[in-house]
Amino acid sequence: MTNLVPIGRALISVSDKSGLLDLARALHAMGVELISTGGTAGMLRTAGLPVRDVSEVTGFPEMMDGRVKTLHPAVHGGLLALRDDDEHLVAMAAHGIEPIDLLIVNLYPFEETVAKGADHPTCIENIDIGGPAMIRAAAKNHKFVAVVTDPADYTPLLDQLKAQDGATSLAFRQKLALSAYAKTAAYDTAVSTWLAGQIKEKAPRNRSFAGKLAQTLRYGENPHQSAAFYTDGSKREGVATARQWQGKELSYNNINDTDAAFELVAEFAPDQGPACAIIKHANPCGVGRASSLKDAYIRAYQCDQTSAFGGIVALNQPLDAETAEEIVKIFTEVVIAPGASDEAKAIFASKKNLRLLTTAGLPDPRSQGLAFKQVSGGMLVQDRDNGWLNHADLKVVTKRAPTEAELADLLFAWKVAKHVKSNAIVYVKDGATVGVGAGQMSRVDSTRIAARKSQDMAEALGLPQPLTIGSAVASDAFFPFPDGLLTVAEAGATAVIQPGGSMNDAQVIAAADEAGLAMVFTGMRHFRH
Repeated sequence: MTNLVPIGRALISVSDKSGLLDLARALHAMGVELISTGGTAGMLRTAGLPVRDVSEVTGFPEMMDGRVKTLHPAVHGGLLALRDDDEHLVAMAAHGIEPIDLLIVNLYPFEETVAKGADHPTCIENIDIGGPAMIRAAAKNHKFVAVVTDPADYTPLLDQLKAQDGATSLAFRQKLALSAYAKTAAYDTAVSTWLAGQIKEKAPRNRSFAGKLAQTLRYGENPHQSAAFYTDGSKREGVATARQWQGKELSYNNINDTDAAFELVAEFAPDQGPACAIIKHANPCGVGRASSLKDAYIRAYQCDQTSAFGGIVALNQPLDAETAEEIVKIFTEVVIAPGASDEAKAIFASKKNLRLLTTAGLPDPRSQGLAFKQVSGGMLVQDRDNGWLNHADLKVVTKRAPTEAELADLLFAWKVAKHVKSNAIVYVKDGATVGVGAGQMSRVDSTRIAARKSQDMAEALGLPQPLTIGSAVASDAFFPFPDGLLTVAEAGATAVIQPGGSMNDAQVIAAADEAGLAMVFTGMRHFRH
């Protein structure tokens, strides 16, 4: 197979013109003939570079508002011709087709146009046709043609040409071809996803997902698993958009847990007071609200100090120095917040292994989006769980209605339970979790684990009784039998929030009334697997 291929002729047609002039000047200096289209050709010509219009190559003018300009045998023949095939060479000579050795194309900014809220016709006009066709042709013929689709590859391309005396190696062209096909696949994914949204198609017959490499990770969940982090191009605030100020590279588990922490703390609006969530292995080990960020952190930490060690801390307001001083008292893996003061950064600077991430804001817990999970032989796709409750959504089902204080804690517990692995039980008192039971096969076991953790923390803090006494409890799904509810009552809880909907709801309600509990139904479930 041919290895080194000299670059004699390049076709350039780009929407993103960053770095273009430096590249074109370098190619011209190497003796490469430049062919271009429309605005790209105009830019090169204005810069004093000799350039041939594609219309000169094809013998046809650009037409139909630029929709038709490169879709021509003179272009695609130059890209697809096999230079070691005599029949191809004869056909090129017979039809006056010149070889194209280098294609530099990036596509119409479709995703950016959609993100700006453009109308339907404008979005349609920003669906590139000629670009993907040329990219795929050049990538298919990477035995002879180099294709560049990203300005990030301009420098590697020039380095390659300098190292190979104006030629490209097969290995380099193969790598470019891989990037090219991934680029067109991602582009088509963006278009098809947009079209599905336009016609409100919830389950398209074929569905694809695309991502852009953000980071190659040291390993996955375990050292024997390779891993990488890809972004999806959305503008949703979170770990993918965060800036890391210090600390070593994030691991797979760091990213996963930080995302879980930030999504949870975002349930608590900053304008309603400071909030903190501490996560360990994707489950909350403490969530608290208070009048200051420091106190919110302390309240979250006091739910389960043992689990909080080596955990992830997420804040709903910018990190301040007072809170930073408190956090560094124990080992913490990651802190993420919508901003941080210079004083807080200086305090963290002494902790080399602590990663500090900041974002421009919080993710919107009510925003729409897709969540997907791979299973053997397929993919499960669902809407993101953006379920939200207000006081008016609750149905009191017991003889006693919850007090205002109980109601506030019930809604707090419900927000946290949404982010706890099922079966989930969350005890809350005075705006802070006091016991969390997660991921158990039995809901009764979750209630007992959460209560036991509260008892252990009470002993560690020197308190006379567990904080579950007088608490409110959330269950992510209904109690199928009274036993789980009675366990909650034995732990000292006085109010319960749950979806309802069990065949045994009447028995569960009767047990709540007998125990003197206030209970409300939500009609909404929050399973999280």
